[in-house]
Amino acid sequence: MKDIYKNQIFYYILIAIAVALWPLLIWGKYLPDAEHSRDQEKHDYKQARGTMVEILNLAPERVELVGPKGKSPEFDYATVVAKVATDCGIRSTDYKLTSRPIIATHGRKSRSARVVLKQINVERFAKFLSAIQLGWPTLECTQVKLTGNKDLKDIWDIDIDFKYHY
Repeated sequence: MKDIYKNQIFYYILIAIAVALWPLLIWGKYLPDAEHSRDQEKHDYKQARGTMVEILNLAPERVELVGPKGKSPEFDYATVVAKVATDCGIRSTDYKLTSRPIIATHGRKSRSARVVLKQINVERFAKFLSAIQLGWPTLECTQVKLTGNKDLKDIWDIDIDFKYHY
């Protein structure tokens, strides 16, 4: 039996069988899987398209972030934080914004800022954070620090560090 592995004809026959079985494997296994995957992606796209149209109807201002030539407007922390804070019911006296200048590293520009929210409950904070990051996808929240108030149960002082990548 060990002599068969030393015979070259065995390997020629084995390679011929593998070459003959390869198209059958593709036709029987890989092609149906690819068709199923394609059908699933079509179905997912149809569902997502409905959601995209609904978002466009409910919040058309998201599309307006990009200007007519495909260039997004200049990002400004003061404007963005003020708008989102107002939308979330946070008064201008309840937050403090400190932004830093633009820094260029490795050919990319970024700008950091710290937002300190005073006497905010977790629900408003979550709404603020999700709204600001949803409106500006390249805005990254790098750090969040919550400091609880001993007297009040759901009232926090929150320090948030952001970094916007241009």
